[in-house]
Amino acid sequence: MAEEAKSRGNEAFSARDYATAVKHFTDAIALSPTNHVLYSNRSAAHASLHHYADALKDAKKTVELKPDWSKGYSRLGAAHLGLHQIQDAISAYKKGLEIDPNNEGLKSGLADAQAAASQSRAAPPPSPFGNVFSGPEMWAKLTADPSTRLYLQQPDFVKMMQEIQKNPNNLNLYLKDQRVMQAIGVLLNVKLGGPNSGDDMEIPEETSTPQSSASERKEDKKMEEEKVAEPEPMEVTGEEKEAKERKAQAAKEKELGNAAYKKKEFEKAIEHYTKATELDDEDISYLTNRAAVYLETGKYDECIKDCDKAVERGRELRSDFKMIARALTRKGTALVKMAKCSRDYEPAIETFQKALTEHRNPDTLKKLNEAEKAKKDLEQQEYFDPKLAEEEREKGNESFKQQRYPEAVKHYSESLRRNPKDPKTYSNRAACYTKLGALPEGLKDAEMCIELDPTFSKGYTRKGAVQFFMKEYDKALETYQEGLKHDPRNQELLDGVRRCVEQLNKASRGDLSPEELKERQAKGMQDPEIQNILSDPVMRQVLVDFQENPKSAQEHTKNPMVMSKIQKLVQAGIVQMR
Repeated sequence: MAEEAKSRGNEAFSARDYATAVKHFTDAIALSPTNHVLYSNRSAAHASLHHYADALKDAKKTVELKPDWSKGYSRLGAAHLGLHQIQDAISAYKKGLEIDPNNEGLKSGLADAQAAASQSRAAPPPSPFGNVFSGPEMWAKLTADPSTRLYLQQPDFVKMMQEIQKNPNNLNLYLKDQRVMQAIGVLLNVKLGGPNSGDDMEIPEETSTPQSSASERKEDKKMEEEKVAEPEPMEVTGEEKEAKERKAQAAKEKELGNAAYKKKEFEKAIEHYTKATELDDEDISYLTNRAAVYLETGKYDECIKDCDKAVERGRELRSDFKMIARALTRKGTALVKMAKCSRDYEPAIETFQKALTEHRNPDTLKKLNEAEKAKKDLEQQEYFDPKLAEEEREKGNESFKQQRYPEAVKHYSESLRRNPKDPKTYSNRAACYTKLGALPEGLKDAEMCIELDPTFSKGYTRKGAVQFFMKEYDKALETYQEGLKHDPRNQELLDGVRRCVEQLNKASRGDLSPEELKERQAKGMQDPEIQNILSDPVMRQVLVDFQENPKSAQEHTKNPMVMSKIQKLVQAGIVQMR
């Protein structure tokens, strides 16, 4: 991973983001502390930030690790020169040239160091103004004088005075600026004449410096910058340069592949994606894109191979989890396309589940649900066998006759797996559940029986019997009556109606025991319909009238809707009629 950190440092250096470059090179050094190139590159980044002491430290480490590498002495010379250690810089450049006599960077650095040495030996000419520009006294005088006080609020004036204070010879660069002339007069305690001098001088705005002065300052700045030893370009090996070029070419191939895919030129798209993978094996999107083309053209095996390779390579490179999830989803889709039986869906379902653990994508979740449903449907189709279903149903009937109800349920369930559309089997299993006291399961089977064949009277008798045992007499009565619409002479349905009416009349007459009444009321209060009736303000007033106002009660009896609700309350044991 040191190479990755180094590459990021090189990119930051190229973008002149030297602080970030230092950070990346530091990370790389932590991973590879004996790599001399990393110290050399960080030295260059430090020098670019004018942190010459740090640059010198890294340059010395570079030379220590690789004494026969000329670039290290170039870094060493630049750091010494930045610290104004001119003789040390000259020595470093000369030693580097002994290793590589034709190195232009070392020759240029040596020339700069020797020129700096010559300048340092030459005595500076005496300033005609003495020490008026030195020390804080200059700023105190300019602040105290009303004619120059306002100039100190102008950054360009302050900068010019700082340059003059640093090197009085720079004064020649700014003599055309009237503010500078005024300042000189104040510092020398003389009044300098001029067309714009004195109290009538116009104070220029912050940005309105004379053009000639600005031009001269720009030239001076350029000359000064040339004197500072700039670090040489970042060390980039031939391999890195080649790798960068290959990545750029791979990206172009991907774009061409995408364009071909959109035009449905699939063979061309595959060619471009293949070239991209050959040029750069660190971007798994080239593999997933090629897998998409294989999927589109029905080459599912090739698609799966590319997806597997993308996942494996992605984990090695610690790629974005979304990319890995995409590869897994694509593989799952190919497996679904290849599925011919229910078992073939199992690896597809497992692959979609893995993709969701990487990234929970709605599209992947939808594909998973579809695969699970398809698997279940196929299982039913593969298991469907009406002949075996009939055999299992007969076995269930024999067990039922012998009162072996759990065994009968087992046979009926197997029969339904073989033929899930047989209403008779649902009816028989409902009877078993009723015998076993599993009333909710019996009710569910009876309702399924009616749904499959609404004219099958057994379904109504099974459902009515379950509801009767659940003491929901009003609902049972409705079920029996519904069955009689299809089979008016069915004795079981007629008997069911009679039993329900007896129970309902018993409640109406108040013939229920206290325990029965309490039980029926508790069950009734759980019924949402009963709860709605009792919470209705109109019905609550009706019940009050029945107790306290016989005349109003007589009027209510003429309303069929009201009486229907009263009847439900009576049947639930909530209200008793006397």
